[in-house]
Amino acid sequence: MLLDKTRAPESGEPVALDAPLELPQPNQPTNERARRPLVCHWRKAADGALVGAWTTRDSPPSGDDLAPGTRLPTIDRLISGLNDWLSVRSDTTAAITACSREHDTIAGRLRSVDSSFFWAMQLLSYNRREAMYALYAFCRDVDDIADGNASRSLKLKLLADWRTEISRLYARRPQHPIMRTLSDAVVLFGLRCDDFLAIIDGMEMDVRADIRAPSLEELDRYCERVGVAVGRIAVRIFGEDTAAGERVAAELGRALQLTNILRDLCEDSKRARLYLPRELLQGHGIFAKTPSWVLAQPTLPDVCRDLAAVAEKHYSAALQAITGCPRHAMRPAVVMLHIYRALLHRLVAQGWKTPDARVSVPNWQKLMLLFHHGLTGR
Repeated sequence: MLLDKTRAPESGEPVALDAPLELPQPNQPTNERARRPLVCHWRKAADGALVGAWTTRDSPPSGDDLAPGTRLPTIDRLISGLNDWLSVRSDTTAAITACSREHDTIAGRLRSVDSSFFWAMQLLSYNRREAMYALYAFCRDVDDIADGNASRSLKLKLLADWRTEISRLYARRPQHPIMRTLSDAVVLFGLRCDDFLAIIDGMEMDVRADIRAPSLEELDRYCERVGVAVGRIAVRIFGEDTAAGERVAAELGRALQLTNILRDLCEDSKRARLYLPRELLQGHGIFAKTPSWVLAQPTLPDVCRDLAAVAEKHYSAALQAITGCPRHAMRPAVVMLHIYRALLHRLVAQGWKTPDARVSVPNWQKLMLLFHHGLTGR
């Protein structure tokens, strides 16, 4: 989906959405509300890369966090300082001010996530940035349900609970902390109910049956729901609700989702899923649908290169659509586009000869892309 689905290891235990909440009352005095800016804790990933884990300043570090005083390489020290500076920089609001339960719920979803998302979001004003954090938390929750270890029937029940929460949100009676945080954004940025429901529809596609070698039409419908729908919400939060913004969401949402698919072949295979379209597989002599068998075929790189070419066309179309939008509004989208396009190019260079090899964009390159495209908006 538009927001990277990289996430922390799952506990396997579904979280009930209808648990009673003890939220502060709306008229609670401001000085009794939490004021906690996000900061970045650093940890070593399995492949040795440094990953920024975002949380509130007073949240305890996880067991994977680097010990205090650990000396990072020069570029990572620079990035760490930049991340912390950006997260607490002065704004119309000096720090994140929110009901503590709502803020802690969202902050918990923001841990162990690729820091490129957060760098791009720092280009937004306070209200828009907080709305994007809440949108990410929503996507993370429903994605975790679809990818979790619960039974299909329980997953469908949990996703149905989210449909109820969305209905409450648009009835101006939100109960879940994430929905309460999104309540003002719905009005401020004109977020549409159908887009949130489309995301649930996409998660249900994963839950009802394991997707294996879908048709190109089915794959596009999946990308429309889990990628493009997120993009339509995001561009409205960015401040672009025009037809050009819709085109950006349509093209970039598909490009990002296809890039995620090409990156996560092994991870999806472990969940008995295979998103590579059957037309491309059969065009290279692969007619089976068993994920692990397909990934072992010598013509797999050819299939992946064909799908990468489709993603590349979507990136080019997204860039063309962005030229019809104001530079300032679309800066976060442009940064994400170029970071993920760089990831696609690295995947193509690696060639999928060893599908389990983790490919990523190094921090120094992300930083260069952030400065160049964040400043120019193109």
